[in-house]
Amino acid sequence: MNTKGFLSKIMATMLMLMAMPLMCLAQHDKNWQLVWSEEFDRAGRPDSTIWNYEQGFVRNHEDQWYQAENAWQEDGLLIIEARKEHRDNPTYRPGGRHWGQQRPSIDYTSACLKTNGKYQFLYGRLEVCARIPTAGGSWPAIWTLGSEMGWPSCGEIDVMEYYRVKGVPHILANVAWGNDRRYDAVWNTRRIPFSHFTERDAAWAQRFHVWRMDWDEQYIRIYLDDELLNEVALETTVNGRIGNHQNPFHRPQYLLLNLALGGDNGGVIDDAAFPLRYEIDYVRVYQAP
Repeated sequence: MNTKGFLSKIMATMLMLMAMPLMCLAQHDKNWQLVWSEEFDRAGRPDSTIWNYEQGFVRNHEDQWYQAENAWQEDGLLIIEARKEHRDNPTYRPGGRHWGQQRPSIDYTSACLKTNGKYQFLYGRLEVCARIPTAGGSWPAIWTLGSEMGWPSCGEIDVMEYYRVKGVPHILANVAWGNDRRYDAVWNTRRIPFSHFTERDAAWAQRFHVWRMDWDEQYIRIYLDDELLNEVALETTVNGRIGNHQNPFHRPQYLLLNLALGGDNGGVIDDAAFPLRYEIDYVRVYQAP
């Protein structure tokens, strides 16, 4: 055997694999049946029969202006791009009641896509394969909301959030529901330092990863690359008086994908890192046969 030639072929194959986009491998679990998916295979705008867009300054005093132009499909991926730009805020109102009206200018733009009114599901397995931006100020998320009540009595599941806690990067897995005070949530939160992942893989942020939620009548379990991050018993997630003492997680939820910046939790924005790209390979929903 020509050992030198064999080793050369092995090295060439390894280099080729390293150069390929690090997408997620398809999951085949006979205990789950695929019932809905978005593979983002068609170039251009996201499917308007599935996705809506948020517009403007929306929540958490975030720095980005949401607009549909910052989301598109390319090379089998959904791209959500955050950009640094400057223009007048069309909703500016001196002395306006909403915090977004008090900002005279738009300094950053991004996108938030949601399936509200077009797709929702009750129980099952949600999988999202994505590569997230981790620069300062980045706040990417995969989350769900109910549509039958106001927040937080509608229920919120944060399958993924990434932001800084006291300046330290974390990945979060959260579940929230309502209590007896309007707009005040009860949170079951897990904050995992980002170093937990990068100590095992220094190139973690360069790779695609699979976030998963397994949701049934008893539990919500949130995973990252098959590692359990949070487990919430639904016997604990009962709304207070405003939510009629109902359990929002026995009702359907719809999906949101967004890239926020700064605001209440995103931290100091690193302007040198722009544009920022949040790349989603697929979104899949499975249910038990």
